[in-house]
Amino acid sequence: MKVILTEDIPNLGKTGDTVEVAEGYGRNYLVPQGKALLASSKHMKALEHKRRLLTRKAEMLRKDAEGLAEKIKGITVSLARKVVEQEKLYGSVTVTDLLQALEERGVVLERKQIRLDEPIKALGEYKIPVKCHSDVDAEFTVQVVGEAS
Repeated sequence: MKVILTEDIPNLGKTGDTVEVAEGYGRNYLVPQGKALLASSKHMKALEHKRRLLTRKAEMLRKDAEGLAEKIKGITVSLARKVVEQEKLYGSVTVTDLLQALEERGVVLERKQIRLDEPIKALGEYKIPVKCHSDVDAEFTVQVVGEAS
């Protein structure tokens, strides 16, 4: 019996795959559970249409992410912070501070997109990586300077 998988099934296949299974397994388990559809021409056409839509949507998201990455690459953010001793900050620069600084420049990101391993605790210039899309990365510069007393 040929079926089209509607979800990933270990040791059988991934979503959209057409696989050959035993009659009983397909008729009594996969189809009633909604894990597969019978491999008819109607279902094949519907699956192809769905794939085309998903591909088009993924391409649009990727283009948007590339545009955002280009916008981010040219940004340099300067943040003034209080300094305690020898270029160490009183406090730190966190992802939230970076998000606010980017938002002031017209770039809106989500917290999880900024890849800051740990807060910045010293003066200097830092390159901050940003994950715009699964395939698109960008980087912006942050200059942490001492606040004039």
